[in-house]
Amino acid sequence: MPAAVELSSVSTGIRALFCMLTPNESSFEKVEDVPQYVQQATPFFIGLMVLELVVGVLKTGGSVVKIGDGLTSISAGMVSRLPMLFMRGCELAGYVYVWDRYRLVELPWDSAWTWWLTFLGVDFCYYWVHRFAHEAAILWAAHQVHHSSEYYNLTTALRQSLTQQFASWIFYLPMALAVPPSIFAVHIQLNLLYQFWIHTELITDLGPLEWVFNTPKHHRVHHGRNLYCIDKNYGGILIIWDRLFGTFALETDKVVYGLVYPIKTFEILYIQFHYYLYLWKKSKIYKNISNKLLTFLNGPSWKPGKPRLGDHKGNPKVTGKEVPHVPSWPLHLQVYVVLHFLLVLRTYHDLFENKMVLSQLTILGMTGYVLLTLTSMGFIIDQRPTAAVLEMLRCVVMVTMHRYSYMKPLLPALAVPTEAFVSLSLLYWGLQSFSQLHGIKKKAG
Repeated sequence: MPAAVELSSVSTGIRALFCMLTPNESSFEKVEDVPQYVQQATPFFIGLMVLELVVGVLKTGGSVVKIGDGLTSISAGMVSRLPMLFMRGCELAGYVYVWDRYRLVELPWDSAWTWWLTFLGVDFCYYWVHRFAHEAAILWAAHQVHHSSEYYNLTTALRQSLTQQFASWIFYLPMALAVPPSIFAVHIQLNLLYQFWIHTELITDLGPLEWVFNTPKHHRVHHGRNLYCIDKNYGGILIIWDRLFGTFALETDKVVYGLVYPIKTFEILYIQFHYYLYLWKKSKIYKNISNKLLTFLNGPSWKPGKPRLGDHKGNPKVTGKEVPHVPSWPLHLQVYVVLHFLLVLRTYHDLFENKMVLSQLTILGMTGYVLLTLTSMGFIIDQRPTAAVLEMLRCVVMVTMHRYSYMKPLLPALAVPTEAFVSLSLLYWGLQSFSQLHGIKKKAG
C-alpha cells in the first residue's frame, strides 16, 4: 500500500507540471486543504533539469547550462521565495480578503464547471499580468529579472523576481467576486508549474498543440531580444490570448536571448534591483512632474515625445552572432562555488522546513546568511576584486552557524568532511584577503 501511495504522488506531481490534473482530484473546499503543488514539484524540477543536461549533451555535444548562469537562475528563484518566510503569499492573501468581504456570488467549489472556468480565468488574468509587466516600466523593473539570462534552459524558468509578487496579485482580484479561494489556490500554482517545462531549446515543434497552447517554441520568442520577439507571446498555458489580442509572433530568425542591454553580471541583488535605480536616475533628468511619473508608468523605452510604449529604434542591432557573457574563472573555484551552493541549498531547505518552530530572530539570521552566500557566490563568478574579503567574512558567519548547528551537512555521514571543508574555506579566503591587502600596501609603498 505505501508503494501505491508513493506511485500515486509521483503521478500527481508529474501531471501537475503539465496541468493535467482532473477537477475531481484537485478541487478542495478549504484553502488549507490545497496541496503545496509548487513546493512538492522540487524533485521533478531537479529531475527534468538533469534530463535536459543529459539530452543536451547527447544532442549538441555540449552542456546547455553554464555553471555561473545556472546557479544564478536558481539563486534568483530562491530569493523570490524568501518573503514567504514572513508573510502569506500576496496573491492568495489579497484574494481571500476580497472574497470574504465583497464576493457577489459563490460558485460551487466541487463543480467541474467552476474548475474549468477558474482555469481559463487565471490564465486570462496571467496574460494581462504578464503584458503589463512588459508595458509599465515600474512592473518591468521586477519582471526583467526573469529575462536577464542570455541562455534559455530549464534553470531560466526559476530565475524569478523578488518584487513582482507584490503587484501581480491585483490583476486576479476580479475573480474573487465569484470563484472560491481554494480553487483559485490550485490554479495559480498549476499555471506557474506549467510554465517551467516550456523553458527549453531541446523541444522544437509540437504540431497542432502549437495552435492553442503555449509551448517552448512560442516562449522562446518571448525571451528573445530580436526586434520581432520584443513584447510578444505573453500567454501562460494558452497562446490563444496572444492570438486574440495581437501579441502573437512565430519563431523565425534565430532567437537571441536576454535583455536588450545585457547586464553581464551574476550578482544576485544587482540583478533583482538594478532597474529600479535606473528608473530613478532616468526620472531625475526630467523637470516636468508628469514626465517623471510617466517614466515609471509608461513602457521601458518611453521618452517624452514618444508613444506610450516608446519605440525600439535605438536598440542594439541583433545579428544572431551574439555570444552570451561567460566569465573565465578557474576550475577549482567552479567546484568550490558548486559545493558551497549545495550547502546553502540545504540551509535554505531546512529554513522553510522548520519555519514554524524557529524564532523570528533565527529566521532573519538564516535568511541573511542565505542572501550573503548567494551574493558572495556572484562576486566570485564575476571575479570581482572584493570577492576574497566578502567570502572570508561569509566563511566566518558560516563557521559560526556550523558551530551552533544552524548549518547541516548534505548527509549525516558527511558531517566531519563538511566541518573540515568549512574550516579550510575560511583559511583559504583569509590567506587570499591577506595576500590582496599586502599587495595593495606594497603598491602604495
